[in-house]
Amino acid sequence: MVFRDKVLGSLGSKIREERLEKSMSQEELSHRAGLDRSYVGGVERGERNVSAVNLVRIAVGIGVPLSSLFAEVDSEIKPYEYSDLPR
Repeated sequence: MVFRDKVLGSLGSKIREERLEKSMSQEELSHRAGLDRSYVGGVERGERNVSAVNLVRIAVGIGVPLSSLFAEVDSEIKPYEYSDLPR
């Protein structure tokens, strides 16, 4: 798995986890965040390279600090294990 996929997958999983913890549907989150529901689904599946602006929208929509969305990424990603990173 390439570094990009691992990061986006971890981030998407954390977003889904936080959303479900609040008993919120993708549709409700997309409405609160001002984003399309299919886009939110793609982000949660790690298929979309989400922008910083949209990450803030998602965090606000869920009602969590932006930093909390990166907690899983920080704990799972070990950049030195990936050969596709620039040296």
